[in-house]
Amino acid sequence: MKYHSNYIEQSNSDQSTQLKVNKRLASIDALRGLVIVIMLVDHIRDIFFNHLNISDPVDVLTTDTSQFLIRLFSSLCAPVFVLLTGLSAYLYGLHHSKEQIAAFLLKRGLFLIFLEVTVISVAWTGAIPPSKLYLQVIWVIGLSMIAMAGLIYLPKPAQWLVIVSGIVGHNLLDGINLTHEHSLHTVWAIVHQRDWIHITDTLSARTSYPLLPWPSVMLLGYQLGKWFKPGIKNEVRQSRLIRLGLGLLISFCLIRFINQYGDDHWFVSEHLNITLMSFFALTKYPPSLLFLLFTLGIGVIILACFERWQDKRFVLSLVSFGSAPMFFYIVHLYLIGICYLLCIKFFGINHGDKYGFDSMWQLWLMFVGMMLPLHFLTGWFGQLKQTRKDIRWLKYL
Repeated sequence: MKYHSNYIEQSNSDQSTQLKVNKRLASIDALRGLVIVIMLVDHIRDIFFNHLNISDPVDVLTTDTSQFLIRLFSSLCAPVFVLLTGLSAYLYGLHHSKEQIAAFLLKRGLFLIFLEVTVISVAWTGAIPPSKLYLQVIWVIGLSMIAMAGLIYLPKPAQWLVIVSGIVGHNLLDGINLTHEHSLHTVWAIVHQRDWIHITDTLSARTSYPLLPWPSVMLLGYQLGKWFKPGIKNEVRQSRLIRLGLGLLISFCLIRFINQYGDDHWFVSEHLNITLMSFFALTKYPPSLLFLLFTLGIGVIILACFERWQDKRFVLSLVSFGSAPMFFYIVHLYLIGICYLLCIKFFGINHGDKYGFDSMWQLWLMFVGMMLPLHFLTGWFGQLKQTRKDIRWLKYL
C-alpha cells in the first residue's frame, strides 16, 4: 500500500508538472496562431486587391489607410515566426544534445527551403514548373535554421554580439547595392539586397527575404528560451517579457523621433493620419532596425499576455492554429488560390485581366469563410502529429 501510495503521489506530481509544461508552451502556440491568422488577412488583401497595383502597402503616397493598417498589423508575422523558431529550438535542446539540435536545425532548414522552391512557389505562381521563384519567409527561416546549426556552438557573449550587430548594425549595409554584372551579386542578393537572380534562361528567383538580419532574430529567440525553462515561475517570465517588450518599444520611439538611423525618414504632413502613417511606415525587406524593435516589442508583450490569458476561449482557439503553423501556411495559400479561381468562374474578371474586390467588407467576408475549414484542417493535423509519432516527417511541419 505504501508503494501504491508513493506511486499515486509520483503520478500526480508528474501530471502536474506536465500540465505546467503544456500551459507554458500553449502561449507560444497561441502567439504563432495569432500571427498566422493575421497573415491570412494580409494574403487575401494581397491577392484580391492586386488590381490596385500598390507596390508597397506602407507607402503613404500611394496606399490608403485600410491597406496600410492591414499591412502594419501583418508586419508582426515574420519577426514573430522567426523569434519563436529560435525559442522552440532552445526548448528542443532541453531534452537533446547540442549535436542533435544542430542536426535537426540543419535538416529542417533544408526541408523548408525545399518546400519554398516547390510546393509554396507553385501555390504563389500557379505554374508547374514555375518560371519564377519568390524566396520568401519560409526560405529565410530555412536559411536561418541552417545558420543556427552553427551559431548555437558559439559562447554566449559571441551569440549576443551576433544578435546586437545583426539587428542594430545591418542597416549600415543598406548603401551597398551590386549590379547584376558584379561577380558577387548573387551572394549579396541572398545576404542583404532584395533583387532578382538569374538561374537559367527559363528560371529566375527573387530574394524577397534576404538573409540578414534574420539569423540574429532567431538567435535572440534562442536566448529567450531560457526564460521558458521548467522552474522559472510564470510571474517572473511574464514580468521579464513585459519589460523586454516595453524596452524595445521605447527604443523604437526614441530612435524614430530622432529620425536619423534605422529606417527611411518620416515626415510631418498637414493631415494627421498621413503623419502617423509616415511615422509607422517601416521597411520590411530586409527588416530595418526600427521594424524589428516595433514588431518584436509588440510580439513579446502579447506572448506575456497570452500566458496570463491562456484559459480564455480565444487563446485556446489560437493554440489550435499555432500547433500546426507550417501546415496552415501551405494550406491557406492553396485555399486562397482556389477561392480566387472560383471567383473568376462565378463572377468573371472585373478589373482588366484580373478579378478583385471593390470593398474591404468582401475581404473580411472571405476571411471568415476561410477560417472554418482552416480551423478543422489544422486541428486534425495537430492531432495527427500528436498520435502518429511513427510518421517521422510530420515533425518537420
